Amino acid sequence: MKILVAGGAGFIGCHLVKRLIEDGNKVTVIDNFSSGRMENIKGQDINIINHNIIDKITLSGFDQIYHLASLASPVFYQKNPVETALSNSVGTYNLLNEAQKHKSRILFTSTSEIYGDPKEHPQKEEYWGNVNSIGIRSCYDESKRLGETLMMDFNREYGVETRIARIFNTYGPKMSPDDGRVVSNFINQALKNIPITIYGDGKQTRSFCYIADTVDGLIKLMNSDYTEPVNIGNPEEMTMLELAERVIKITHSQSKIIYSALPKDDPVRRCPYIMKAKKILKWEPEIGINEGLEKTTEHFRKL
Repeated sequence: MKILVAGGAGFIGCHLVKRLIEDGNKVTVIDNFSSGRMENIKGQDINIINHNIIDKITLSGFDQIYHLASLASPVFYQKNPVETALSNSVGTYNLLNEAQKHKSRILFTSTSEIYGDPKEHPQKEEYWGNVNSIGIRSCYDESKRLGETLMMDFNREYGVETRIARIFNTYGPKMSPDDGRVVSNFINQALKNIPITIYGDGKQTRSFCYIADTVDGLIKLMNSDYTEPVNIGNPEEMTMLELAERVIKITHSQSKIIYSALPKDDPVRRCPYIMKAKKILKWEPEIGINEGLEKTTEHFRKL
């Protein structure tokens, strides 16, 4: 198939591109390289379009479009809130127009962040969320929610084949070392034997899905017949303190743990309910956190 990957030079995008090529597809990447890196896709047999999807573009037809074009790290998107909000709203609209014109199937990578600081646990797709619409994270949270709205409305009004993946924390090789996410932060600090910084009391939880599992889930969702949102994540929940202790053990680090103030609107608990993915996609994560952290640590050691 001819497949477009918007944001294909980013962390998740570059792994998706590699897998799609291995499966025999002809892939085009569109990226403005604001956070994606050319080195992530260098040497791949792909077409590259350097473009910001916020700006309208006319594309040739594609069988499938994967939309991953957005800043996803809180450190980055809080520095570029308008760009982030527009990528997930105007950018989504532009790609949907192209999908409608060429009868392409399109998948939007939404996020667990649309659940906000959830009052339901674990989070099911039917949960509407608890989001601060004017908070410092809202440029990402709310624009992803609007992106989902546009996807469903293009499906209902124009018959566009849409797919929505709500991705939970993903980690693995090719993460940017300075992206400010917890796994990369902890591993970098541990490898340097400097203090590992935990925000808050360390009791807040997340669920971490290894990149290969996330990519497998995205492809299975794209090739399914299901149009409503599906959680793609690992239901193995752990506290930040537990994660830090595992990283210290895996890296054989001498790092000590220190504590700092919890950022505003940071969710207390986050864990996906994945029965839809299991039943509809026949998908669930295969790589456990220890194996995944070891693979990720090897990547950072090389850096």
